[in-house]
Amino acid sequence: MSGTFQITIAREQDVAQIMTFIQELAVYEREPDAVVATHDDLRKALFGPAPKVFAILCWEEDTPIGFALYFFNFSTWLGQHGIYLEDLYVTPSSRGRGAGKLLLQHLAGIAVAEGCGRFEWSVLNWNKPAIDFYESVGARPQSEWMVYRLAGQALEDFACGAG
Repeated sequence: MSGTFQITIAREQDVAQIMTFIQELAVYEREPDAVVATHDDLRKALFGPAPKVFAILCWEEDTPIGFALYFFNFSTWLGQHGIYLEDLYVTPSSRGRGAGKLLLQHLAGIAVAEGCGRFEWSVLNWNKPAIDFYESVGARPQSEWMVYRLAGQALEDFACGAG
C-alpha cells in the first residue's frame, strides 16, 4: 500500500512541481482560474529568509505524486500552537493507495513533535471523498464555526477605514 511512498521536506527546486500541484488542485476544486500565485511568490514564502509556510512532498519511487502545504497557528484557549493544513493534494492516479493518509500522518507527527494541540484544515462541503477520508482517520467537522474572509478591495477598503 504505502510501502513505495516516501515523504520529503520540500526543497527550493520543488517549487515548479508544487505550483503544478496547486494548479491541479484548483481545477479539482472547480476554481481553475483562481490561482494567481507565481513561482516567485511560492519560492519567497517557502524559502525566503524567515519562512512562515512549509511544504512536504509524497513520492512514489522518483515521481512526485502529492504534497501538503501547512503553517503553524496558535490557540489562545489551549495556550499551544497548532498546524493548519492549507492544501493537501494527491494526483488522481495515486488516490486511494495511502499517499494522502501518509501525508496527513506525517503532519500529525510534526504536530505531536512540536507540542501542538491541534491539527486543522478546511474541506469543501461537496467534496464527499475527502470528507469520508478525513472522518475515517478520526477527524471531525467543526460545524459550529463558520469561516469568514476579507479579501481584495473589501480588505483594502476596511484597512483604510472605509466600510
